Amino acid sequence: MNIPVVDLNLFINGTPEQKVQFSADLGKAFEEVGFVSVRNHGIDQSLIDSLYQNVQSFFGQPAEIKGKYEVPGLAGQRGYTSFGKEHAKGSEAPDLKEFFQFGQTTAAASEDVYPDNVQVDEVVTFNEKFLDAFRAFEKSGGALLSAIAIHLGLGADYFETHIVQGNSILRAIHYPPILHEPQSAIRAEQHEDINLITLLVGASADGLEILSKDDEWLAVKAGPGEIVVNVGDMLQRLTNDRLKSTTHRVVNPPRELWHTSRYSIPFFLHPKRKMSLACLESCISESAPKLYEDYTAGQYLDERLREIGLKK
Repeated sequence: MNIPVVDLNLFINGTPEQKVQFSADLGKAFEEVGFVSVRNHGIDQSLIDSLYQNVQSFFGQPAEIKGKYEVPGLAGQRGYTSFGKEHAKGSEAPDLKEFFQFGQTTAAASEDVYPDNVQVDEVVTFNEKFLDAFRAFEKSGGALLSAIAIHLGLGADYFETHIVQGNSILRAIHYPPILHEPQSAIRAEQHEDINLITLLVGASADGLEILSKDDEWLAVKAGPGEIVVNVGDMLQRLTNDRLKSTTHRVVNPPRELWHTSRYSIPFFLHPKRKMSLACLESCISESAPKLYEDYTAGQYLDERLREIGLKK
């Protein structure tokens, strides 16, 4: 599927007219498709390449080494989560993946206190590259949300106080080779993301599919140098379904590629826990009645982590 493509440089360095047009184009894409491909996103390709090298080195470690970094009680929000622990909301079948999560660092100026990130010893630059990438994703994601805020008539700075020192997560995912006939053609069951927006950079193989308005599964992959960005449930909820959190999944490769791994690194942009997700008044009308009860971001995250099996 050819999802809409936007150029973030037109918003960051463009004329006032280009900024307005970018916001309109991004908003239209998020209303109609929920996914967009972004070029000139500001995340350096050498950093992306180095990050993937570190990720592949980590997941190539023996199970007993990786297991050292699985921390009980954190609901998978930091460190390693072993194969088959997470499942999609409404599904009992575990996703065929293992992953590592790196989150926001605690700052004295933040009212939220986050768990410490797990330090990996075996891969020398692992944590350094994760921190660099985390900050780069934060910057690009913040610019995209600023454009969305303009589209919604909220003012460019609407999201800033909520996402600076927010509860975002950088997740590295490994889908291991398929060693025997799988029970399903799905590596990661159909789902919607929890957060405000997700930025996905350079998956190492095909497999991402989104569900179209016509209930067809369509393959999606960004062009060279682009990243895929999609709306999460928090943003859909905030906008009373004006912006679309599109269902997506990851499917198994063709049989001749079963012996290969797939790596993927999404950045889940979350706000601070206290941000209200109450539907915006500007998105409520007679033709669009309020669909959701009032939640904070923290309440909603906790509920969803329980639904996908990461939190008890």
